[in-house]
Order: sequence, then structure tokens, then C-alpha cells
Amino acid sequence: MSAEALVGVALLGGVVGFVVHPLARRFTTRPALPARGAWVWLGPPLAATVFVGLAIAQSDDPALPVLLAVAAVGLVLAVVDLACLRLPDPLVAAAGLLALGGLSAAALLSGAPGRLLGAVGGAAVSGAAHVLLALLPGSRLGFGDVKLAAVLGLPLGWLGRDALLAGLLLPHVLHGGLVLGLLAARKVHRNTLLPLGPALLAGAWLGALLG
Repeated sequence: MSAEALVGVALLGGVVGFVVHPLARRFTTRPALPARGAWVWLGPPLAATVFVGLAIAQSDDPALPVLLAVAAVGLVLAVVDLACLRLPDPLVAAAGLLALGGLSAAALLSGAPGRLLGAVGGAAVSGAAHVLLALLPGSRLGFGDVKLAAVLGLPLGWLGRDALLAGLLLPHVLHGGLVLGLLAARKVHRNTLLPLGPALLAGAWLGALLG
């Protein structure tokens, strides 16, 4: 991808970053949502980094616009989950429809129907794995997390086995490391509920970079 195109992707990410906060506020009234002023400084650079990373890693993939669209919705989901420990079904459904519809179009236009089957298989594997985790005794994995994991399995499955495997494992490594760090710093206790959605999204993003 040319430098000019990357600059365009970065600018697009910056615009997305500006609208994440007002969209997230529609799904939460909790005061834990970061102040608008703080998000103006944090949101655009974060979104631009997410977008540019995907553009560099998957510049030749016909589904790059789909990956960017899912990432945009994912940023809103991450903010909402951090604020109020929930992953709203409308947002998860929007990400799923964008992924399935966009990947179907990409498969048709690129003449690669097998990749669409891989995407659906990725969603099934990711969803099933997280259902099993949610059913384990003492599990704190919510079914909002399960639904999001299944949705993220679509683009990860499209990108291939390595991306899917990384996207399945990395969220739990990231989340586990964060929990241990917070426990060691005595910022939380063993019964504190922490959101998994941001880790699922970050792990999927890293899986897409590695895939």
C-alpha cells in the first residue's frame, strides 16, 4: 500500500475515533465513560493506529474494508464494555452483519468462495470454544463475550488458521496478564468483575496483524 493510501487510512481512522465516544454514549449513561475532552486526545490516535495496522498487514486482502468496518464497531464496543461491563446486542449484531455481508461480497468479487467457508468455520470454532469456556464451573465469561467471539471468528477465519488461532489465544493471555498485574498492584480483588470484550477485540486485531 502506498504512503498516500496509508495517510488516507490513518485520517479515516482519526475520523472514526472522533465519533466513537458519542456513539458509545448512546449505549451507556454510566459516569465511567471517559470524558469527551479526554477522548478527543485518545480516540483518534488509537483508531488511526488500529486502522493503519490492519492496512499494513492486510493491504492486499480484498476484505480490508470489511476488517476496517468491524474494527470501527469494535472500538465502540470496547468503550462501552469498559464503562459498564456490557456488550450491547445491537452493536455485536452490526459487527456480525458487516462481517458476514462484507466477506460474502469479497468472496464473490475475488472468486474465492473457499475463504467464505473458512470465515464461517472460524465463527463456529470461536463461538463453540467460548461456549465451552462460559460453561466451565466458576467461569465469568458472559454470553455477550461468546457472541462477540463468534463474530470476530468470521474475519479471523477468513484470514486463515494462524490468524484464527492467535485470535483465540491472545485475548485470554492479554486478559490474564492484566488481571494478574492489577491483583499484584492491589487495584482489584479476586471477585472484581473485569470486561473481557476489549481483550477479545485487541486479540483479534493482533491476530489479523499476524495472520
